Amino acid sequence: MSVIRTVRGDSDPSALGVTYMHEHIVTHPPASVTDTDLVMDDVGAAMRELGWYAQAGGSAVVEMTPRDYGRDPAALRKISEATGIHIVCPTGWHKHKFCHPWVEARTVADLTEEMTRDLTIGIDDTGVCAGLIKAASSLDAITPAEEKVFRAAARAHHETGALISTHTEMGTMALEQIALLRREGVAPERVLVGHLDHKPDLGYLRAVAQTGANMGFDQIGKEKYHPDHRRIDLILALVGEGYGAQLTFAGDLARKSYWPAYGRGFGPGLTYILWRFAPWLRERGLDTRQLEIILVQTPARLLALATA
Repeated sequence: MSVIRTVRGDSDPSALGVTYMHEHIVTHPPASVTDTDLVMDDVGAAMRELGWYAQAGGSAVVEMTPRDYGRDPAALRKISEATGIHIVCPTGWHKHKFCHPWVEARTVADLTEEMTRDLTIGIDDTGVCAGLIKAASSLDAITPAEEKVFRAAARAHHETGALISTHTEMGTMALEQIALLRREGVAPERVLVGHLDHKPDLGYLRAVAQTGANMGFDQIGKEKYHPDHRRIDLILALVGEGYGAQLTFAGDLARKSYWPAYGRGFGPGLTYILWRFAPWLRERGLDTRQLEIILVQTPARLLALATA
């Protein structure tokens, strides 16, 4: 039997529905983050935004804020209960800039124990369990602190079966992340490499796909980095080469100004992928079945945890 471990408890994978695999709903970043646009602490705004997401057809969100960036499991449970949206939150740590003070003096075994506890017993005293593992690397490098987190993530994965979902800085170090996790015995099929649409190089993406790892196109709507028509070109190419079941979508909308619910900007908001990007993909020739695989079937497969 398999379950999806959400902030409200375990759910049947068949009930997950349309899922974004990398978003941020509530964040309390450390003091080193001075840009107040990155502080997403309004539970009411989160409820409004997720309500609109539900109206667009969304059913679930993987909230990727780890402990060192201000994870708030209790708030996520409250939001999930109010909106009916399934929310899955992570254990693990972010890139060196954030994780270093938290992990420098700790052993891999200690980090593994914390991750495993978060996944199986609960996060601190909240009663909320994590449903996947986060690890991250820096631009063109995996620092010693980050490597420690990756090794602990691999060992917690072996204890629990949980997906390892990664942050790459601008899409770099994807192959190195996969190789490091492979050395720890993790099958690439149980890894989701994030932010790969930050590096719109088909040859590079093909090399990642050929390892068997899953690929996060999770910057959708952020045209300040790359235009969405380029993302669509890459998605269609990867699907055409047979890698469609390894793709996941999200927007990684970690700023107030990305959410209309905050009243500070015009989006793209959580409805963008379902109301604009997905129709655009269909216009370019991606069939409804393939969208169903990317938005529903692959997330359910990746997030599924085996239970006794």
